[in-house]
Amino acid sequence: MATARKHLQIQYAVAAVLPAPLGAVCQVAKLENLCLHLVVPTAAHAAKMRQLAPRVARSLADQGWNLNEIAIKVQAGLPKPGARQPRPPKEAQPLSDKALGAFETLHGNLRPGPLADAVAKLLKHHKSS
Repeated sequence: MATARKHLQIQYAVAAVLPAPLGAVCQVAKLENLCLHLVVPTAAHAAKMRQLAPRVARSLADQGWNLNEIAIKVQAGLPKPGARQPRPPKEAQPLSDKALGAFETLHGNLRPGPLADAVAKLLKHHKSS
């Protein structure tokens, strides 16, 4: 738990020094032997981080962190903070003939309006597939 807290503190300190778009995608991987390991999602981010590493190291040293080096690593599958999780695949099953017949009966009994339009759209979609 102490390690996690320390990583979060460093994460916030690093993000505060970096430009906002870069600070949002840069994540602390580990702090080991006076070397801070940071991961970024692309090579372009890594190149910019390598340029800014001395400034980040100075800023962290001014805040009391004992660091000699900052190592940058590209981790391609790294999700961006705040990004939505991908949707799970749909598990839709086609409607049976009996179900389609029931919707056709329903559509015939409905007055014109949004519900009738929705049922008509459902019927059109399921009959074409």
